[in-house]
Amino acid sequence: MPEPLFLELSAILPSRKTPEGLFASRKFKQILASIEAVGLIEPLSVGKPSREGQYILLDGHTRLVALKQLGFDKAPCLVATDDESYTYNNRVNRLSSIQEHLMIRRAVERGVTPEKLAKALDVDISHIIKKLNLLDGICPEAAELLRDQTFSANLGAVLRKLKPTRQVECVELMVSANNITVAYAQALVAATPSNLLVGETKPKKMTGVSADQMAKMEREMGNLQEQFKLAEQTYGQDILNLVLAKGYLAKLMANEAILRHLTKNHPDVLNEFDSIVRMVALDK
Repeated sequence: MPEPLFLELSAILPSRKTPEGLFASRKFKQILASIEAVGLIEPLSVGKPSREGQYILLDGHTRLVALKQLGFDKAPCLVATDDESYTYNNRVNRLSSIQEHLMIRRAVERGVTPEKLAKALDVDISHIIKKLNLLDGICPEAAELLRDQTFSANLGAVLRKLKPTRQVECVELMVSANNITVAYAQALVAATPSNLLVGETKPKKMTGVSADQMAKMEREMGNLQEQFKLAEQTYGQDILNLVLAKGYLAKLMANEAILRHLTKNHPDVLNEFDSIVRMVALDK
């Protein structure tokens, strides 16, 4: 991680307005208490300076407000490149679980005890410990897939039961399905062959599920993953074909002669064409 620059707060310009009710929110009070107790752990992210020496704030608006309220004059900042600026502007709305893990780990490495962090953030100590150990036993490839995601601190305990190759497969499936939950991860673990589990030992039998049903679930999960991978490979081309088909049908429907012919001879086809042309988005 590059060394941050310490910039005057007066030289940092927010890129959006402070939301109403921020000062009364629990999140703001946690950040305020955290900075007051252990300092600013995660530097602010800013764009390149203007000719006047002003920096546009890309990430850390709430932290900036908290720093000003606590009377700070300067803050550590990371200056983003042009490419990174685009990324930040699309991801500033939430802090990912792994970013939060790294912040907590850096604080502990600097000598802040988990107990002090828990008190500053007004959470139970077990919550801090889980976040601190979030990536223990998770392979780097799976962690990279989860880098920008928000998920439960209990997810790591489930993924640790899987061997690295299976971890990657399951995380890919969860991210693609936009279902990064402990329940879904547990279902994937239950449907995983023994040779892909750590220790090659099956988890405890799920209540109400027989051995035959479990074997069937494993086969169906394997088939689902294969089908998903095949669909993913052709998704871009399929969408392009659908866009072209929709445009072509729109032109056909604008031709009065074709419209009369379809109305008279193929009303069912006309209804289908009309539904496709009226679609606002292809995923509907």
